[in-house]
Amino acid sequence: MAHKHDQEKIHYVGDSRVPIKSDRPIPQDYTAYPGKSEAFVPNFLLKEWMVGAVVLVGFMVLVLTHPAPLGYLADPLNANFIPMPDWYFLFMYQLLKYPYTSENFKILGTIVIPTLAFGALMLAPFLDTSKERRFYRRPIASSLMIFSIIAVFYLTVASWTHYQHELEARGITPEHFLKEEEVMASKGKPPAASKPNPASLAIVAEDDPGADIYSRATCIACHGDSLKGNASIPPLRGIGDVYTQEEIMDIIKNGKGGMAAQYDQNIDAGLTAEDIDTLAGWLALQKAPVE
Repeated sequence: MAHKHDQEKIHYVGDSRVPIKSDRPIPQDYTAYPGKSEAFVPNFLLKEWMVGAVVLVGFMVLVLTHPAPLGYLADPLNANFIPMPDWYFLFMYQLLKYPYTSENFKILGTIVIPTLAFGALMLAPFLDTSKERRFYRRPIASSLMIFSIIAVFYLTVASWTHYQHELEARGITPEHFLKEEEVMASKGKPPAASKPNPASLAIVAEDDPGADIYSRATCIACHGDSLKGNASIPPLRGIGDVYTQEEIMDIIKNGKGGMAAQYDQNIDAGLTAEDIDTLAGWLALQKAPVE
C-alpha cells in the first residue's frame, strides 16, 4: 500500500484475477469432434462388449463342432510316446532341446532365459520412453521385437519339423489318430485317413530268404521274431514305407538314433556281406498293403 498525500492506491500482487499465461494446450472434450468421437461409457464400452461376445460365440461353435482330440490314458511305460506341448509353447519346447539349455544348463533354459524375456517385456514401457512412433526411429526396441518374432517363428517350425521326422523314423502313429479311428469305428463311420499302425501290419514275404537271415541276425534280439519291437524299440513292420534298401543298409552300417551300428556284429555272428544285403532288401519289402 502506497501513500501520496491524501491519495491512496492499492496494488494487487498475485491476485487470482490476473490470468496466468501457459503454453500447455487445454484438452478438448469429445463433444468438440461431432461424429468422430463418442462417450466411453456406455457407447464405446457397449460396442466392445458386443464384439467380444461375438468372438466368444465363434470360439464356442468351433469347440462344439471340432472337439479336442484325446488319446489313450497316460502310460509311463510307453517309451514310444513322444510328448508334445500345445503349439504356442513349441518354441520353448525346442529351446530346451539345445545343449546350452538342457542337462547341466537346464536352469538357464527353464528359469533364466524365460525370466529375462518376459521381464524385458514388462520393463519395455519404462526403458523405452521415446515419443517417436515410427519404428525405424526406435532401433533398439524395434530390433529386439523383430529378433523375438523371428526366433519364436524359427523355433516353432523347427520343433514341429523335428517331431514329424521322429514319427517317421520310429514308425509311430500319434495316439490321438489311433483313438479317433477307434471312436469312428465304434460309431460305424469310416475313420479319417491316417498312417496305419506298423504293429498291426502283416509280415511281407515270410518265405523270402531274408526272413531266414533275419532269424540269425542281431536285429531279432531287439525287434523280436515278429518284427513288432517293444515299448522302447520301434517295430520293423512297415519300415519299407519309411526307408529304402540303401537307407536300411546305411542304418545297419552306421546306426541311427539310439541304435548302434550292427554290421560288424552280424559279420561276427556268421553272416556274409551278401546275407546282410539280402536282409536289407527283405526289410525294405515290409510295407503297408496298397489299397
